[in-house]
Amino acid sequence: MDVRMPGMDGLTAAGRLLGAAGGPKVVMLTTFDLDEYVHEALRLGAVGFLLKDTQPRELIAAVRTVAEGNAMLSPAVLKRLLGSFVHKAPSRAEVARERLATLTAREEDVVRALARGLSNAEIGRELKLSEPTVKAHVSRLLAKLGLANRVQAAILVHDADLA
Repeated sequence: MDVRMPGMDGLTAAGRLLGAAGGPKVVMLTTFDLDEYVHEALRLGAVGFLLKDTQPRELIAAVRTVAEGNAMLSPAVLKRLLGSFVHKAPSRAEVARERLATLTAREEDVVRALARGLSNAEIGRELKLSEPTVKAHVSRLLAKLGLANRVQAAILVHDADLA
């Protein structure tokens, strides 16, 4: 299926075909080598994205590959897709730091102390807070971070390289 076709664009048509139960497998074959088209086609469920400069024998091999249940991308598309994945995928530390950035300065102090294994009483003494205040900070930061317990918070701090 081509990305641009008269009457209905190929991505819309592919989406309709792929949304139907028992629909066919779709391989996009186009001159439009744009990342947005590749991403949308794959998101819709296309199993291939080839460029029209693909050699006939490679087209036949692609059809066989797809018929066997595998996917097929033009080498140039695959190279760009892999490059964007590798360069854009945030590291575990970056993801953890981004989550922790939602905390207030005091909550960050508490979660760092918590990550060192300190009890509420020990955190309170270190930060000059009452134990009920520490408990409130711990409850609030766990809720804010969507965590179930102190261990998960400690792991998040360690993942962020802040411990």
